[in-house]
Amino acid sequence: MKVLFNVVGTLALLLAILGVFLPLLPTTPFLLLASACYLRGSKRMHTWLLQAPVLGKVLSDYQQHRVIPRRAKVMAILLLWPSIAFSIYKVQKWPVTIFLIAIGIVVTVYLIRLPSKQSDGGPD
Repeated sequence: MKVLFNVVGTLALLLAILGVFLPLLPTTPFLLLASACYLRGSKRMHTWLLQAPVLGKVLSDYQQHRVIPRRAKVMAILLLWPSIAFSIYKVQKWPVTIFLIAIGIVVTVYLIRLPSKQSDGGPD
């Protein structure tokens, strides 16, 4: 069973990394899935993920305090809407347009409501 958790965790981590570069592929849910899988499959991999230079601090802050840095929230929203607009422009189908706008609104509201991390590490 641990091998399955490690395989799923690794696939989720790869998808999270792709999500950094590909519009509309979410990074955070895959990163959280990877962390949860590694927690159950390999303490070593989970520790490695939490200590990763780029994503580790953000991930551990989110898991422990449910906060993310304000800059990450702003950047996510600023990158989300142009990606959605570009996708709408390319697809030009009303059902897809409505779906993409709904996703954008839900993600934006979620990010705005999520507490921001202060410089001292606690929530705003």
